[in-house]
Amino acid sequence: MKWLAGAVLFLTACAAAEAPAQPETITPVLETPATQPSGVQASGLSCAGALTQGGIALCRATPGAEILIAGEAAGRADEQGWAVIGFNREAPESIRVEARAGDQIAHADLTIAPRQFDVQRVDGLPQQTVTPSDPAVRARIRSEAALKAQGFASMAPMTGFLDGFILPVEGGRVSGAWGNQRILNGTPSTPHFGYDIAVPTGTPIRAPAAGVVTLANPDMHYEGGLVFIDHGQGLITMYLHMSRLDVRVGDVVRQGQTIGAVGASGRATGPHLCWRMRWRERQLDPSIAVAGLATARAELVDRQIN
Repeated sequence: MKWLAGAVLFLTACAAAEAPAQPETITPVLETPATQPSGVQASGLSCAGALTQGGIALCRATPGAEILIAGEAAGRADEQGWAVIGFNREAPESIRVEARAGDQIAHADLTIAPRQFDVQRVDGLPQQTVTPSDPAVRARIRSEAALKAQGFASMAPMTGFLDGFILPVEGGRVSGAWGNQRILNGTPSTPHFGYDIAVPTGTPIRAPAAGVVTLANPDMHYEGGLVFIDHGQGLITMYLHMSRLDVRVGDVVRQGQTIGAVGASGRATGPHLCWRMRWRERQLDPSIAVAGLATARAELVDRQIN
């Protein structure tokens, strides 16, 4: 099975049960793979992180080295040798990462832990957000797809992925897990590529890491209020169903900066944040990235790459 996901020009928005009137005191539990493989090191290449389906990792290589995953080009390491990589939902159990610098080629074979995904049924959504038939709605969706494609195409010269991500909201409860198969109003849909945290409308949303805003629209058909942040090397996070946007396209944000507020706009059944992550057309699980990136950097920072 080919593991690289095809380009997705629209996001299928999230849905969540109505959030409680007051914030929950329980912090969302970040999913951690049952087996967390240790980093893999070869001469000229070292990788570590959340080595699992939907996971993310950092690699260190020769500065400026070309990075390939399963034989496909995936950018270059920066001037310090850092590169971020990700694995989609269908990633196979073994993936080869290569670093090419001139005539030198280094590779590391990563073992990717499999995951199990549930089937989730969501009812009570407006039908035009599930199976749109109105010509005007369909035209709007096509127009918005072009806006999102432009936001996804960003390749900002940032290194926000080295910050070690934080959760974008405080408190709340997890109302939707990443990767679950969705059945919306009885209609089978694509897997859910968001991590949903139910909190009251108006809860501040923070940038999990530094980056540049590549899309900021308060009224998308599926997503409602929507913001994209490019953290560098094609790693983009998305924030759906927002009630308020505090940033504009082109804004450079710092880690922890408020970018807007939680809402229930677009295709949603209650106020919550649908947090998403994408790297070079691969859908990633942002809940895994929080621990995965911090662990990876700590493991790799002192390694000497020859």
